[in-house]
Amino acid sequence: MATDGRLEEVKALITAHHDFPKKGVCFRNIFPVLRDPKGFKTLCDLMVEHIQSKCSNVELIVGLDSRGFLFGPIIAQRLNIGFAPVRKAGKLPGEKFKVSYSLEYGQDSFEIEKNSVKPGQKVVIIDDLIATGGSMKAACELIEMAGADVVECYLVIELVDLKGRDKINKPVTSLIQY
Repeated sequence: MATDGRLEEVKALITAHHDFPKKGVCFRNIFPVLRDPKGFKTLCDLMVEHIQSKCSNVELIVGLDSRGFLFGPIIAQRLNIGFAPVRKAGKLPGEKFKVSYSLEYGQDSFEIEKNSVKPGQKVVIIDDLIATGGSMKAACELIEMAGADVVECYLVIELVDLKGRDKINKPVTSLIQY
């Protein structure tokens, strides 16, 4: 990780909202980073630098619905590779792979278009946050269904106490831990 102070600059922009969306939860809001052009550029720089140094063989960035869409296309463009979205069920056309996963109060499903990932392709999955790990685990399963290889799950924020990374059988990297 960057030791030149840039990560702390980004972290200082993230706000904490206690008891949101419900009592006992501390919501980490990344949107102030996006409102700050220098902070957002710095965050993207840090992400690109990490992927270039640790995942130099990556061929595709996959972003998770919905905040992975904020970073994924920018990172992919800067790496000169493609981007593919993983969306909630019913949001993508054509033939899709689909995986269901558990939420705190029920189930949800992710899909990816079958033609968006090639067998054998090296993929980095990007999202803003990992909490309990259910959505990232489902995304990894989708990429494996497509026959591609997840080389890393890359997140801006990790809520360490929730142990979400323990559900993931792929390398997980987070820039900021709470």
